[in-house]
This record gives sequence, C-alpha cells and structure tokens, in this order.
Amino acid sequence: MTLTHDTLGGLYTAIVTPLAADGAVDIKGLQALVRFQLAAGAAGIVPIGGTGEYPAFSRDERRAIVAACVEAADGKPVIPGVLSTGFEDALEAGRDFAAAGAAAVMTVTPYYAPGTQDGMRAYFRRYRDALDLPVMLYQIPRRTTVSAFADTVQAMAEDGSIIGMKYSSYDMPDFIRTVKYAGDKIAILSGEEPLFATHVALGARGGVLASATIYPKIWLEIFALARQGKLKEALKLQDKIDPVVDAIYVETNPGPLKEYMALAGMPVGGVRLPLLGPSDQTLAGLKVAAAQAKAISLA
Repeated sequence: MTLTHDTLGGLYTAIVTPLAADGAVDIKGLQALVRFQLAAGAAGIVPIGGTGEYPAFSRDERRAIVAACVEAADGKPVIPGVLSTGFEDALEAGRDFAAAGAAAVMTVTPYYAPGTQDGMRAYFRRYRDALDLPVMLYQIPRRTTVSAFADTVQAMAEDGSIIGMKYSSYDMPDFIRTVKYAGDKIAILSGEEPLFATHVALGARGGVLASATIYPKIWLEIFALARQGKLKEALKLQDKIDPVVDAIYVETNPGPLKEYMALAGMPVGGVRLPLLGPSDQTLAGLKVAAAQAKAISLA
C-alpha cells in the first residue's frame, strides 16, 4: 500500500534501537520489538528518529536497521526518521531507506542552516522531487530551534511535498493554526505524549510516540477515546501513564526510556555516546514510575 495523506494515521511507534552488550545493533531484539508493537495494534513503526538514536549510527547501520524493521513489519508501514543536517546527506539517507523497503520517510526541518520559510519550502519540494518516496515533515523546535509556519506547511501540502507531519511542540495556538490551514491536506500526527489526546481531539490523525515503544496498548486506548470525542475520558486514562512520561523525559531521550524498559522487564541495552545512562537521581525516579505503572498492560 502506498501511503497518502488519506491513509496515514493511527499510532506509529517511535521505537528505540536495541543494542547488544558490545554496543552493536541487536537485530533480533529490534525485530522482536517491531513485532510486539504491531501485535498490540500499532499502525506502523518509526525507527531511528531521535528515540532511535539516528545521529549515533553509521550509514550502513541505519540502512540495516530499516531493512530489519521492514522485514519484521511484514507489510505494515515503516517510516524511518531522517535527521541529517544537509540536503545531500538527507537525500542519501532517504534513498537508502527507500531501497530497504521503507513506506515513507520522516524528514526533520533543516536546522543548522535553516534559511527562510521560502527556503524551507524549497528544500522539501526538491527533496520530494528527488526521492521516490512519500515524505513526512518532522517539526521539533526544541531540538532544532526552527519551525515551518502554518502557512508554510499549507503550501508544502498543496504542492505535494509532504503527506503528513509529526508535530512535536507545545505551541497550541500554532498547532490549531496548522490544523486549520493544512489538516485536510495532510495527516498531522502528534509527537507529544502530554498533548496527544488533546491534539487528536483538535484534528490530529494519530501520533508518533516514544513511550509507545513499551506501552502501545494504553496509547491505542487513549487514541480511540479521543477520536470518539471523549476527551475527558481519554485524559483520565492518560493519568495512568503520565508518571512514566514525566520520568523518561527528565534527561535526553532515549537514555531514561531504555533504562525504564529494563526495569519493566523489556531490556534493550544501553545508549551510544554522547548519551549516557541516566543519573542516580533520574534512575530513582524511573524506579518509582515503574512501580506505579505495574497495572498498565504492556500489550
């Protein structure tokens, strides 16, 4: 199935990249994690974004990670992140992932030399023209310090550059404008756990969530309630997982998330430099959150 703005939606899990004791990619562990997500009902997989530690891997490793995810996904969409800073590097990665069987790519806004809004639009237009694969815009200004404005997103949607976007920001007025301008033209997916239900109630068609890498079922239940207009019920259910979300984002993702997964009985190894394992203080908070979350079903 070719992904379009009409068929893109639901819960896409931003998965971690499991590592072996020597720091190598644990392919078997990765594929088991993919199957776990899809068995729970996730619509697809987003590997090697920020949660998947894109910057920490070589080109060959990224390509192997995507190929392994595609094999394990067995026809379900795999949308790898592309977090390269420059156009040619991003295009090279996109072509690698297309060859590995990806259904689309999730490409971050150019951030080291961001240029103007017109420049950002031209970047994605040329990227899509050069890449025979649908493109999602990845907007995360707290990491990149730049954003595509709502009218820029609308223009990108209208010229066919993107079929969707991962919206990772707490700027609710901008989210509402983006839905108003482009929500009928692209699939807007929430990238913020605390705002996920609210984003869905306001027009997001799903989400790309890191904590779903361990708790896909509860996020699917929250999504179903929010999509039905039952926002209060969705937020009440979300209260159960809020302590986990708070704990895993105390330090840079995915260090605490990987440690939390080990505490919850799903070990996936450590992280690669420059990330380190969580501090003692963060680890203590993770243990408290894990104890509180024992009633949450993993799948």
